[in-house]
Amino acid sequence: MADIIQLLPDHVANQIAAGEVVQRPASVVKELLENAIDAKATSVTLVIKDAGKTLVQVTDNGIGMSVTDARISFERHATSKIKSAEDLFNLHTKGFRGEALASIAAIAHVELKTKNEDSEIGTHLTIEGSKVISQEPAVVPKGTTISVKNLFYNIPARRNFLKSNPVETRHIIDEFHRVALAHPNVAFQMLHNGSDVFNLPSSNSRQRIVNIFGSKTNEKLVPVSEETEILKINGFVLKPEFGKKSRGEQFFFVNDRFIKSAYLHHAVASAFEGLVKNDIHPGYFLFLEVDPHSIDINIHPTKTEIKFDDEHSIYAMLRATVKHSLGQFNIAPILDFERDKGFDTPYDYSKKQPTAPSIEVDRDFNPFREKAKQGNINFPFKREQSQSWESLYVGLKDDAPAISSLGDIEFESEEVTGNLFENPETETGQISFQIQNKYIVSPLKNGMMVIHQNLAHQRVLYEELLKNITVKEAVSQQLLFPLQLHFSKPDVEIIEKIREQLEHTGFIFSQLKDETIEISGIPVLILESHVVNLLSQLVHDIKEEVPESGFSQNDMLAKSMAASMAIKTGISLGKEEREHLINQLFACKEPSVSPTNKPVFTILEVNDLDKKFM
Repeated sequence: MADIIQLLPDHVANQIAAGEVVQRPASVVKELLENAIDAKATSVTLVIKDAGKTLVQVTDNGIGMSVTDARISFERHATSKIKSAEDLFNLHTKGFRGEALASIAAIAHVELKTKNEDSEIGTHLTIEGSKVISQEPAVVPKGTTISVKNLFYNIPARRNFLKSNPVETRHIIDEFHRVALAHPNVAFQMLHNGSDVFNLPSSNSRQRIVNIFGSKTNEKLVPVSEETEILKINGFVLKPEFGKKSRGEQFFFVNDRFIKSAYLHHAVASAFEGLVKNDIHPGYFLFLEVDPHSIDINIHPTKTEIKFDDEHSIYAMLRATVKHSLGQFNIAPILDFERDKGFDTPYDYSKKQPTAPSIEVDRDFNPFREKAKQGNINFPFKREQSQSWESLYVGLKDDAPAISSLGDIEFESEEVTGNLFENPETETGQISFQIQNKYIVSPLKNGMMVIHQNLAHQRVLYEELLKNITVKEAVSQQLLFPLQLHFSKPDVEIIEKIREQLEHTGFIFSQLKDETIEISGIPVLILESHVVNLLSQLVHDIKEEVPESGFSQNDMLAKSMAASMAIKTGISLGKEEREHLINQLFACKEPSVSPTNKPVFTILEVNDLDKKFM
C-alpha cells in the first residue's frame, strides 16, 4: 500500500494556523498592538477602514527591525521572546508564539516598513498570501508600520462569516481598550474611516480610564490597592449604584495582560454581595501582578485565559481587598467603633459613689374621690381638686335618638372576606384579576385566559413604536428643564447614528456632541427618570448586534425600547388599567407572541381544570 501521509505545504499550514490566530479583524488589531508594545513603543497609532476588512494599520515608534529580522519575522515559529521551553514560564512580553505575522500574511496583503535606531535606512517588505512580492530599502522613520489589507481575500468563506461593520468595529474597539488600559504610559490614537475615535495621551491608570469611558467615570471609581508576598493588586472598582445589567466595564489584567476569568469574577461579585441586585454586574478595572513562574498562559489559543498555581489564595485576597476598599471609602456599611462623647460621665460625678434609685407610691390615691386621702408621705406637689366622674355626663341632651335594635348599629370595622385574587371586581361587564402582580386572569366562556402583563405590554409598545418609526408620526412631551446625560464618546456616536429613528419615536435632541447629550423632549409613553436606563440599554443592544440600515434596524430599536418601557413584574394594576391593556393587546396584529417570540397568554379550558380533580 502506498504512503498516504505527507507534510502540508507552508502556505496551507499558515492558513490553518490563521484559523486559530486570526478569527476576525479584531484579532489582527490585538496581535499588531501587542507587537508594538513589545517593541518598547511610547506612541502607537491604529488606523482601520471598513471595520478592518479593507485596512488595519499600526504605526509605532519602537525599536524597529533590521533587514534580516524584517524578513524572518513572517516565518512560522519565529520569535524574539523565547529561546527555550523554560522561557514559557518566565514571560514578560505579549507575543511569544511566532505565528501571528505568519498567519496574518497567509490570508491578507501585508506591507511592512521598519527601521531600527542603528540603521541609516529602513526596509519595505510586501507579502501576499505568504508569498514575498518585494523587499527593498526605503527611507522611513524609526519604528515599524504594518498595513494589513483585504483580510481573508483568499478565503471567501471566512470573509462571509464576518458580521456587519458596526459589530466588527465594536470588537476592534474592545481590543483597543484592553491594550490601552494595560499600558497607560503609552500614547494611543485610533482612527476609523478618517475620523478620530480615540486620542489618548500618556497618563496614569485613573486618567486613562476617564479618557476612554468619559469624564463622568471619575466620580464612579473606588481605588483598590493591596500588596502581599504572592500578589499585588491595584486598580479600581465602580460604585455599586453604577452597576449594569451587562458585563461591559469588567477588566482583569495579570502582569499587564488582559485575561478572562470566571473564577476571579466570582471573587469580585461576592465582595459586592448585598450591595447590588442579583441581575446587576459590578464594573472593575483590576491589575494583578504575580510571579511569572506561578502562572501558565499557554493553555488557550487566544491567550486570554491563564492558570494560577494557587488560585484559592488569590481568590481570597482579591475578595478581601475589594471588600476592604468598599468599606474604607464608605461605600459598604461598616460598624462605627468611634466613641460618642455624649455618653461619657460628667467630671463632677466621676468620683461619686452611685446610689440606688428609690420609688415612693401613694397607695391610698384614688382619682374618683372628691379629695384624695393624704397619707404620711409628703408629695412635692398638690393635686388640684377635680369634679367627680359623674360630671362627665352633665349637659348631655336627653333627646338623643334611642337605638331601637342592634340592626341600626353601624360598625366601622372592615368586612373580612376570603378572596383569592387581588382587587376583585364585581361590577357588571368584563371581570379581570391580577395574580402576584405578574399575571392578569380574564374569564372566558369555556374557561379562563392568563396573560403575562410584561410581555403583553411589550407587544403593544413594540407595534406602536415600530409604527411611529416607520410612519414618522409620534407625540412628544416637552421638558421644562432639558435633561443632560453623559455617555462615552463611542456611545454618543451610536446614538447619533440612530438619532433620526429616536426622534420619530418622540425624542427631541437639542445637543448631541462629545460626551454630552441634551434632551428637551421625550415620548409620552415613558417617564423622565427612565430615559437614562432606556438609552443605556439601547446602546448595549446595538453593541451586541447591529443589523444593517432599514427595517431590521428599526425592528431592533422598537424591541429594545419596548422591553425597557414595558410594565415590569410587581406593578399592581387597577381595573381600568387591566382592561385597557387587554383591549390594546387584542388590537395588535400578533397578540399571541411577544416581540421576542415568547407566548403572551395561555388559555385554560374547563376540561383542563376538570382533569385536575379526577
